Amino acid sequence: MYIIVVGGGRVGYYLTRALLGEGHEVLMVEKDAAICETVNDELGSICFRGDGCEAATLAEVGTDRADMLVAVTGDDEDNLVACQVAKYKFNVPRTIARIRNPRNEVLFKKLGVDVTISSTNIILESIEAEVPTHPLIHLMSIRDKGLEIVEVRIPPDSATVGKQVEELALPQGVVLALIIRKEHRPVVPVADTVLEAEDQVIAVTSPELEESLRTTLIGA
Repeated sequence: MYIIVVGGGRVGYYLTRALLGEGHEVLMVEKDAAICETVNDELGSICFRGDGCEAATLAEVGTDRADMLVAVTGDDEDNLVACQVAKYKFNVPRTIARIRNPRNEVLFKKLGVDVTISSTNIILESIEAEVPTHPLIHLMSIRDKGLEIVEVRIPPDSATVGKQVEELALPQGVVLALIIRKEHRPVVPVADTVLEAEDQVIAVTSPELEESLRTTLIGA
């Protein structure tokens, strides 16, 4: 794949190095001459000095043939503009943007960015996973489809313990994909599957239905 990385900071540097190690054709776009020189000295001549937000720069680096553009500068606005120019002027099929302010995530999606990466959200999800009493854990976002894969643990005192899946008033559009049980093989839930205490229920849902799903499964 031909991948353009906009931003030569630490994130851009290590991402570019990893992608090169996987055999991809990668080109970095960075405004700072000193950073470009360092990258080229260490990784080969793969850094182009220029502004990744400008159409002229992106045209010069062959964005019209890129499979993906990843914008990882430290400025949310620059990352948004770079992705929009790549997608709407050069028809890049996949754009990924780093965001520093999680509040910008919805805006980025509305404006056509395929995938957003928020370090704040990643840290929060890691914290959730370490808190055993947390009722709902985000496992993965399918952002281009507007879906989330989540895990809900069934507490021992839940009203849903002993109920069959078909008895649950699940929100329309939510899919229960898997049930993980201690010392047992994972179960693909069907209508007559009975929920047990401490079940880890893996579900696919939209963000707006998460709270309703959580309430339905934990019975509170």
